[in-house]
Amino acid sequence: MKNIKLTIMYDGSRFLGWQRLGSEHGEKSIQDILEQNISKLLGEAIKIIGSGRTDTGVHAFAQIANFHTRSTMGLEDIFRTLNHSLPEGISITDIEEVQKEFHSRYDAKSKTYEYHIDTREVANVFTRKYALHEPFSYDINAMKEASRYLIGEHDFQAFASRMNDDRTTIRIIESIDIDKEEDEIRISIKGNGFLYHMVRIMVGTLILVGKGKMKPEDIKRILESRNRKNAGPTVSSVGLFLKRVEY
Repeated sequence: MKNIKLTIMYDGSRFLGWQRLGSEHGEKSIQDILEQNISKLLGEAIKIIGSGRTDTGVHAFAQIANFHTRSTMGLEDIFRTLNHSLPEGISITDIEEVQKEFHSRYDAKSKTYEYHIDTREVANVFTRKYALHEPFSYDINAMKEASRYLIGEHDFQAFASRMNDDRTTIRIIESIDIDKEEDEIRISIKGNGFLYHMVRIMVGTLILVGKGKMKPEDIKRILESRNRKNAGPTVSSVGLFLKRVEY
């Protein structure tokens, strides 16, 4: 039995998120499509494990997944044939055999997400599926100051849409980088794990700071309150990318 690790790039606007939906749904998730294509290629039922579940509309530069197989087909043949059969919007960018114990979700040490904001007055029609159109002259320095309150180990309950199966709402944010190039702001957030909608709520809160509707130091109060109502809105999924997963 071999354990195969995949690095996957996808356009989230074309699919119903990552998580398997089942045959009763007319449209398919990325996990559904990968499992069907790999199973057909290898001639056995394949269950693929992703590093995390991205919502509908969320993109990935480098989602990591793994699956176990008894097939003797070579990695290069799997790589080439799979990329040929996958629909437009999903690409396998790397493939390797890893230790049998490797688990793409449980072994992940950190993830980096990146959010894109289009600040121009008139939206760019070619990027509107890949960046939130939110025209404004943002105070980038205030946003950077606010982001510092989020770095470190905190209880992020105020930045979660709902409680799920996570046993704790404590997470560690290792870094937040905010850059502006011409009319686009990019917010890169690296952490050891994220709660449901946590990145999108953090971005929504930083946007309020950038617009002067919230002060940077308000972030500390929001964290301490552990109350979702005190944080900013959950921004659209369109501008969110899973950028990197580290092991």
